[in-house]
This record gives sequence, structure tokens and C-alpha cells, in this order.
Amino acid sequence: MAEFVTLEVEDGIGTIRLARPPMNALNRQVQEELRAAARAATVDSSVKAVIVYGGEKVFAAGADIKEMATLTFGQMSDIAGDLQSAIGSLADIPKPVVAAVTGYALGGGLEVALSADRRVIGDNVKLGVPEVLLGVIPGGGGTQRLARLIGPSKAKDLVFTGRFVGAEEALRIGLVDEVVAPDEVYNAARKWASQFVGGASRALAAAKASIDQGLDVDLNTGLKIEAGQFASLFATADRTIGMESFIANGPGKAEFTGE
Repeated sequence: MAEFVTLEVEDGIGTIRLARPPMNALNRQVQEELRAAARAATVDSSVKAVIVYGGEKVFAAGADIKEMATLTFGQMSDIAGDLQSAIGSLADIPKPVVAAVTGYALGGGLEVALSADRRVIGDNVKLGVPEVLLGVIPGGGGTQRLARLIGPSKAKDLVFTGRFVGAEEALRIGLVDEVVAPDEVYNAARKWASQFVGGASRALAAAKASIDQGLDVDLNTGLKIEAGQFASLFATADRTIGMESFIANGPGKAEFTGE
């Protein structure tokens, strides 16, 4: 039974909830429980979309520095990949994933949010990667996902300075996708996720894989990835349902099964 990270499923939406008061610091236990929750959301066919949520007051204020401060170079060399893969497990969920961010998302907390497909934040949120102020750099995928999301120049500004970003700037530079009142963050994330509950799950997974894998390769290779994913969908029941429904009734009326 997980102590700090749970997966709650309701009406086709899975909520991965961080709950390690007071600031949801990401110690190694939280990291491994995140991995387990991501795996559970992946294999549960009733889950059509996922929300990552830290609660009403804070998303996650970073790694557990007290735990990290005593580690040697050799010890960190052994476990750095575990940190990346635990946070990256959220990105590997083959379903739409949205981060619902309240309060602070700093360091590892922002890296968790960066692993989602979309980020919804409260208008009072503070975001940042302040690791350089501790004499280190983001180690949970932050330097890579941040640069891919907002571009290398803006990413370097945030990583080099360690400064905090408010909601207005975060939206302007493309770090987040939607800003709402703090008490509406989870509801807004759920509204977005609910669009996919009756969707063609395998097509959504193929779309996500095509985009994410294509970002890491050249255009021609990316086009081949897309072609393979596109063709594979012709083996699914939802492709047959969707096309037959379109012919008979027009667009947007198919009742997909997720298969």
C-alpha cells in the first residue's frame, strides 16, 4: 500500500495524488511510488486520462534536500537514473496526462509537471528550477524537457538563474497551458481530461507516441514513426467503428470501445 502517492479512478479519469505534507518533497520513496502509480494508470484499461495533483495548497516543492545532502558522488551516480526514470514514468503513460498545479512546483516538482502533456495552474503559482542555488542542476529531466518545451534560451535563463516564474510569465513563455483561479485548478484539469473518456484510446496513444518519439529524431525518421503508428491503427476495432460511424452519421458521433 503506497504511503505518499495514490491512484484514484473515477468516471474514467485516474488521479495520481501526491500527499507528503507539508510540501510533497520528492524523496526516494515518493519517486518509486510515482513510478508504481504511473504503471497502474497505464495497465488499468478503465483509465482513459490521468491527472497529476498535489492537493489544494502545493504541487511539489522539489526533492528532499535533507535526504540528498548526505549522498556522495558514487551514491548519486548509482541512483540518478532512478530519479529520471521515476519522473519519466509519468511521460511514458500512453494516455493524455495533465498536471494540476497549485502553490509551488519547484525543482523536482516542476520536473513532474513537465512530464505531463498539459499543465493547468492557479494564478498564484510559483514555478522554477532553483537547483543551481544549491550548487547542482535539475536532475529529473528538467534540463531536457524544459528546453524542448520553451526553447533553449528561455530554459537556460530559468536554469542558470534559478528564479521563480509567476503564472503570467509561465503562460507567456509556454511553460504552462492554462491559468485559472487556485480553487479551480483540479476542476479545470478534470474538464480537459474528461474529453478523452469516450475517445479512441489506441489512437490517442499512437498520437502521443508519434509526437514524443518524433521530437527526438530528424524529420524523416519522425515521419516513419508516424507512418508506422498510423498504419497500426487499422488493426483496431475503434478504427472500424470510427470510419463506419463517419460514413453513416458524419463526424464526431462514434462510440468507441477503446480497442
